[in-house]
Amino acid sequence: MAIVDANYCFIYVNVGCQGRTSDGSVFRNTEFYRKLENNDLYLPQDALPGRTIPVPYTLVADDAFPSTRHTMKPTQQI
Repeated sequence: MAIVDANYCFIYVNVGCQGRTSDGSVFRNTEFYRKLENNDLYLPQDALPGRTIPVPYTLVADDAFPSTRHTMKPTQQI
């Protein structure tokens, strides 16, 4: 499992779990996830330039990951 920034640079990599372990389970058992959920990653304030409504920084994930304040999944098109 890997996390990249907007410039496609790796910022986090986790390897070594069994092949049967889902990506979502791997993610939930990482220090990165714990820090993300506890607001210990020192993310910038929830804001986008030119917006008045706070918008949190998020990770885009696939269906194996939970939807949380900091993770979002694309919706399936019909």
